[in-house]
Amino acid sequence: MTKHFMKKDIKNIKLAPKGKLRIEWAGSQMKVLELIKNRFTKEKPLKGITLGACLHVTAETANLMIALKAGGANLALCASNPLSTQDDVAASLAADFNIPTFSLKGEDKDTYYKHLNEVLDFKPQITMDDGADLVTLLHTKRKSQLPKVLGSTEETTTGVIRLRAMLKDDTLKIPAIAVNDSNTKHMFDNRYGTGQSTVDGIIRATNVLLAGKKFVVVGYGWCGRGLAQRARGMGSQVIITEVDPLKALEAVMDGFEVMPVSEAVKIADIICTATGNKTVLSVEHFKKIKDGCIVSNTGHFNVEFDYDGLVKIAKSRRILRDNLEEIILSDGKKIFVLGEGRLINLASAEGHPPDVMDMSFANQALAAEFLVQNRGKLKTDVYTVPQELDDMIAKLKLESLGVKIDTLTKEQKKYLSSWNEGT
Repeated sequence: MTKHFMKKDIKNIKLAPKGKLRIEWAGSQMKVLELIKNRFTKEKPLKGITLGACLHVTAETANLMIALKAGGANLALCASNPLSTQDDVAASLAADFNIPTFSLKGEDKDTYYKHLNEVLDFKPQITMDDGADLVTLLHTKRKSQLPKVLGSTEETTTGVIRLRAMLKDDTLKIPAIAVNDSNTKHMFDNRYGTGQSTVDGIIRATNVLLAGKKFVVVGYGWCGRGLAQRARGMGSQVIITEVDPLKALEAVMDGFEVMPVSEAVKIADIICTATGNKTVLSVEHFKKIKDGCIVSNTGHFNVEFDYDGLVKIAKSRRILRDNLEEIILSDGKKIFVLGEGRLINLASAEGHPPDVMDMSFANQALAAEFLVQNRGKLKTDVYTVPQELDDMIAKLKLESLGVKIDTLTKEQKKYLSSWNEGT
């Protein structure tokens, strides 16, 4: 194998052959991104642009990096979550694709921030985020780099919330594109991807039967909806908790039981948080929780339930399986925590299937191109992906699936655009 002297921090370069095969398999199911990569190869829309990314280092992300590099971008990549890294993929990105990669499965917090800074050391003109940690670091400890940054793209609900908070506080100094708000992202990635991969993660960590279990989903956003659908499909009795009256009503109309968290924890066999918020399960909830309950999280950060608070009141703790911890309280009650509260679909499974990430990463690639095309024209704001790009991705995805749809006739277009033709 050729020696590589580029800057990187990975587990073992010898894992690269396995990672390359994993990347190839994922790429075979990402047809929209492949079409974009083929165009990027010819047109080089990102030529001369340095792009720094903080994303989950998985086979699907690797295909996005390969497409961006085909478009002419100089890249640096670090992991957005310590437990989601696929070490063989990180090795292949460095060894086979010459992409500086800073990612170690299980890395501690200090290493995580060291990697963020190493990506910013490349002086990126575009940042690509999964949770807004990279862009936050730019706006705090690396402010001197901001004048040369064209903009940032954001993959997650949590990150978009942070960006909008920065905008409201007049802290945001660059244009940002909320990729998560694209219909071809959140309606598919969050619902179908999170739904399937979270169930996969819970089962891999526990090997429990979901049928007949009372399965509590905390939050009924797109991720919560997808998880609730899949858990019901596995035979679980699904209960929803919500703070938004409209979403709670929607959950009721979708056929789910809805109740407060404080009541749900008393009867839950399995709980999974999916809110994007902090401490939706507190120590007080854990004191009320049913003996033997399995607790997990599929929200972006490990703050959705108070894991540290639970540990403080624990009488004893032990690891039973990978990503499965038994915590016993002073009254003898057992609580089983998955993945230390980190998003379980990546901690114990492989994250979203590639054919749903296909659309998410198509949005990321086109958003990066959009920032370059509109260099100097965008004011500081949080933008959505332009509707025409969203529609184009949906159309390309349908074509890749071999699905054909109807088109409007001239008469129908005229009717829909007029106001004076009534009954």
